[in-house]
Amino acid sequence: MTKTNEENILNILGKEVLPGTSATINFNIAKLYTSTKVEIPIIIERSLEPGPTVLITAGIHGDEINGVEVVRQIIAKKINKPKRGSIICIPVLNVFGFLNMDRFFPDGRDLNRVFPGTKNGSLASRFAHQFINEILPVADFCLDFHTGGASRFNAPHIRVDPKNEKLVAFAKIFNAPFTLLSKNLEGSYRATCAKKAKDILLFEGGKSQNSSKEIAREGVQGTMRILHHLEMLHTDFTVPIADSHSILINKSVWLRAKYSGLLHIKIPVGKHVQKDEILATITDPYGKMRHVVKAHNEGYIINANESPIVYKGDAIFRITKELVNE
Repeated sequence: MTKTNEENILNILGKEVLPGTSATINFNIAKLYTSTKVEIPIIIERSLEPGPTVLITAGIHGDEINGVEVVRQIIAKKINKPKRGSIICIPVLNVFGFLNMDRFFPDGRDLNRVFPGTKNGSLASRFAHQFINEILPVADFCLDFHTGGASRFNAPHIRVDPKNEKLVAFAKIFNAPFTLLSKNLEGSYRATCAKKAKDILLFEGGKSQNSSKEIAREGVQGTMRILHHLEMLHTDFTVPIADSHSILINKSVWLRAKYSGLLHIKIPVGKHVQKDEILATITDPYGKMRHVVKAHNEGYIINANESPIVYKGDAIFRITKELVNE
């Protein structure tokens, strides 16, 4: 049975959005010290034809620019105008952090560790509470875009709970170069979605305060494949065909620096390396010491620390340990 327009009204933050219309609704929870409003634009595109509602977010961490760029391109290229259903885009969730190029909220908290939040808690907790209770309920499927923290550059990959076979299947459809099977972290947006039975894919790629065309392309093309699968991608677009299937990773480990010094990386992120292959060198500033960093095992390098200097014990490479055989 086809729903009527009245039944298809989308209600977000007290605003009604009818089928076949576009809207931008400002999400405002607090002001700056100067009493200046801080508004988070929620960009909504609806088709006349009923269908799922997809929620696309980025910038939970304010300094993760690459995720913001993915969602920006989805909007700019009009990929967010669905053939059926509705697409909601929020390019920057943590505007406070985005203004200062900071990972955290002004209260010093990591927004992605305080979900589902509380009504009377800290600023980050209040924001999370309002988002989860007033925006998330309308979504049927969520895509959330992140980057590596600090100077750590992530190879483009999807993270999903290995126990959720449905999401593993969706990750294969998104078809990022890698799919990392990892448990949901308590207090994260992803964990909250799971508890509320909301399907979500988390994309990781690149590093903080950096924008990579290659990473953005992977995020945009994966989104298009998901929308095509949901029969939401407009017929104006051609579905991107990936060169290969996503590599499923069951386990990965960090390789840590044995010495402090200047780090010189010798291999690209995403490379398949052999045991004892040279990955980097660590030197002192005076030309007296040169330590060669070798791979402990065969695997893919899915994260590299691109900081020019490291301390003994710092994580410098993340290498796959176990792949899922298909």
